[in-house]
Amino acid sequence: MTRRRAIELPVVTLAVILAGAAAYLAGQADAAHIVWMVGLGLTGLPVAIWTFRDAVRGKFATDLVAALAIVGALVLAQPLAGLVVVLMQTGGEALEAYAEGRASRAVRELEAAAPRQAHRLLDRDIEDIAADQVVVGDRLLVRPGEMLPCDAEVLSGASDVDTSRLTGEPLPVKAEPGVRFPSGSVNGQGALTVRAIAIAGESQYARIVELVRSAQASKTPLQRLADRYAVWFTPLTLGVCAAAWLVSRDPTRVLAVLVVATPCPLILATPIAVVGGINRAARRQIIFRHGGALEQLGTVTVAVFDKTGTLTIGRPEVGRVIPVEPFTERDVLRLGGAVEQGSGHLLARTLVAAAQKRGVELPDGQHIADTPGQGVEGEVEGRTVAVGGWSFIVDRHPSARKDFASILGDGPGMRAYVVVEGRGAGVVEYADAVRPEVPQFLKRLHRFGMRRIVLLSGDNQRNADAVARAVGIDEAKGDLLPGEKLAYVQALMKRGERVLMVGDGTNDAPALSSATVGVALAAHGGGVSAEAADAVILADDPTRLAEAIAISRDTMRIARESIWVGLGLSTVAMGFAAAGYVQPVIGAVLQEVIDVAVILNALRAARA
Repeated sequence: MTRRRAIELPVVTLAVILAGAAAYLAGQADAAHIVWMVGLGLTGLPVAIWTFRDAVRGKFATDLVAALAIVGALVLAQPLAGLVVVLMQTGGEALEAYAEGRASRAVRELEAAAPRQAHRLLDRDIEDIAADQVVVGDRLLVRPGEMLPCDAEVLSGASDVDTSRLTGEPLPVKAEPGVRFPSGSVNGQGALTVRAIAIAGESQYARIVELVRSAQASKTPLQRLADRYAVWFTPLTLGVCAAAWLVSRDPTRVLAVLVVATPCPLILATPIAVVGGINRAARRQIIFRHGGALEQLGTVTVAVFDKTGTLTIGRPEVGRVIPVEPFTERDVLRLGGAVEQGSGHLLARTLVAAAQKRGVELPDGQHIADTPGQGVEGEVEGRTVAVGGWSFIVDRHPSARKDFASILGDGPGMRAYVVVEGRGAGVVEYADAVRPEVPQFLKRLHRFGMRRIVLLSGDNQRNADAVARAVGIDEAKGDLLPGEKLAYVQALMKRGERVLMVGDGTNDAPALSSATVGVALAAHGGGVSAEAADAVILADDPTRLAEAIAISRDTMRIARESIWVGLGLSTVAMGFAAAGYVQPVIGAVLQEVIDVAVILNALRAARA
């Protein structure tokens, strides 16, 4: 049934019931009967046909008994009883449609965000072309702030390139001749000349789009909680109907059993509880895209986390400052921060913020010269101060090499070297800080019964291991491409695990789409990862996930309680109907009383 039909049918059915009731109260019993019969034919028959068609296709659901009751009401000319069944069934489906939310637009969002234009370098001209017109070997100009239109190798220029959306690496990567970058990376402040090494349709970004598309297509549909109960309740109902027929040979008695056994508790309890749980989670800035995600979240057995932006803050911060005597840490921050105020580079802003956070008052810099992607130089209180990468510093101040040799060479990681009047003053190390609340949060997940917690990252293995140790995770995999993250999640699921995947970047989108439940952190918009996920946390706080799991478990506990209460009462009523004590219309009314009890109990899921 389409979403539109699911919403329209209960409204039409209710209107038919009320129209017939008005005619009946006006003393026109025959007219009321005709209205109800015609209405049941128009609303009930399509519902029954859709249900029987699904049953033939092997979809054994809660709706089968309701469909039999609708057909029986039509055959035996008991339209009011049949209409009540239609109202309850379609009303439950309308609630499910509401809980389902909007379909994910992950692939469309990815394609919309893909690079569209490239600047091809000819002999003396620049030709603007569509990204899909680029061929391998083309020389391209990538201006500051632009996205690389395809996988490419740097030929000339200097800049810093943001690859975090694709690799998970939080710090910008230095762009220099010979370095290769995937499509979708964002250039920093310096213009680059690059050579295309793959066409747009075969580049890394295009592969991510295809991975998300295939992951969504292959994801196994979730079985509704109600359908799991229907596996035994439906045969029980049919058995009672058979017994009533064998004893009485009265088709009205069989219809009464079907009407009173119509599994409205199954149809209503879960969607009402789920809608309540979704609203409760939304008040905590946790958005579930569909009811299936809320149902499944409380049952996951393995949690898989991305590193950058999930377990870590996701942006570079000053990790430590190593001064060279006679300079102090405060001197390095004060003088370096003074010239960095004149630079728009991300790490420059980070250094300035770190100085201000530590209460260091920054003097004004003079004659600031910013070399994009390399460093910055200027005068502070009459002294020449330079801040930048290793090559920038030693090219301009070669004598400073010996000052830095005693503390730190040019090793891996992101560092800025500070030179004052040609002498090495200190080194500033940048790092992606671990969220301080994460270790306790992960312990809470273990208390929830999570059997394994795994860290998957596009960052290098050393950094992945360091973060895993800091937060208390035993399994960590680094240097992973998006397809490798997806394969790891799928392998876990093939072994029977119910996998929770948590991430925030484009490179996480395929794994988020494939996992049992994918959760995106989207405090700053989320983009593609939010569209690919089953649930979205709008706060910059991964610990909200523990609240989401608790809400899921509370919601499904209440739904199961409601189902058991409703089915228990329906089973007792079936016995009376089979014995001939309940007529079909009375059975429908009795079922309504049971439904009210189920609804009131299920509404508890909405309480905060």
